[in-house]
Amino acid sequence: MTNDVNNFPSDPEALQEMVLSLQLQVKDLIEEKQHLMEQFRLAQQQRFGASSEAHPAQGDLFNEAEVELDVVEEEETSTTTVVKKKPVRNKLPKDLPRETVIHDIEDKNCTCCGNELHQMGDERSEKLEFIPAQVKVIEHVRLKYSCRTCEKTDTSTKIQIAPVPPSPIPKGIATATLLSQIITSKYQYALPLYRQKSLFKQYGIALSRKTMANWMMKSATLFEPLYALLQTILLQQNIIQADETTLKVISEDKVKSYMWLYCTGSDSPNTSVIPNIVLYDYQAGRAGQCAVDYLQGFNGYLQVDGYAGYEKTAATLVGCWAHARRKFKEAKTAQPKGKSGKADMALSMIQKLYRLEASLKDK
Repeated sequence: MTNDVNNFPSDPEALQEMVLSLQLQVKDLIEEKQHLMEQFRLAQQQRFGASSEAHPAQGDLFNEAEVELDVVEEEETSTTTVVKKKPVRNKLPKDLPRETVIHDIEDKNCTCCGNELHQMGDERSEKLEFIPAQVKVIEHVRLKYSCRTCEKTDTSTKIQIAPVPPSPIPKGIATATLLSQIITSKYQYALPLYRQKSLFKQYGIALSRKTMANWMMKSATLFEPLYALLQTILLQQNIIQADETTLKVISEDKVKSYMWLYCTGSDSPNTSVIPNIVLYDYQAGRAGQCAVDYLQGFNGYLQVDGYAGYEKTAATLVGCWAHARRKFKEAKTAQPKGKSGKADMALSMIQKLYRLEASLKDK
């Protein structure tokens, strides 16, 4: 475009057509700028912002207690009429071991007349006691026996001894309870082995990370029958959820391997005696055949994130609100600060669905 007026057409219709063309170009440039700004804000959020998709007021490691108290205070002050309710304490489980401590008065004479008092009742209150983990050594003593007569008459004497007691890891010091503690701490409570090493060190026990890792590898073999049984029960359910994620394996030649996840929740119509089964399946790739082989002809509902590989299965695929919500969350991040739009409406609707789902739980 030039500023030379001689380049403009003299015909009014041609001039009007040029103006309309320029207006469309300006509109396209504005939309392109807005799109680039959205991509820029989204890239900033992904690189420098928090990766969590949770709502604000979720406490972190250090200020969780303060955040929770602030939320309670906000709820109490936000209502116009505050109705004070007596706090209800959850009852402690009845199957917990109980120790009764009697507190009695020393002087059982009336302070007014001096006569002897009689017991009219008692008041009871419960306190929860926590006993730290106890570590002990179980020493197995196998008694040996021999025959005195054979010792005198025969050239050799047979020694009889009690059989070696069964152990999860032969010739190892780990018992089933110790293995359960290590595995549960790592995989359920995300306590790495190096931290568990320092934890055992407080008890004066030297357990290396290599030793604990070796125990877990050997325990995996012990779990194979249980895993097969859980997989059989899983495939009997009406609804299964599946997902896969990348995994770096040092000993593999490939840069990426995959951990496939299959689970069924307690809301499944065909709830089994095990309400919530979560199984992991390690594979070297992401081919859809991995899901086909694992599900073994499962034709119920399979809830996934839209990955095309699951279409090879015999299941009926259904979507996931968490994945749909993620795109609206990205759209909200990309929009100008302080502005609200369709993304906010969608997030609000999904949040209402979540609340409705929570209210219907166990019904």
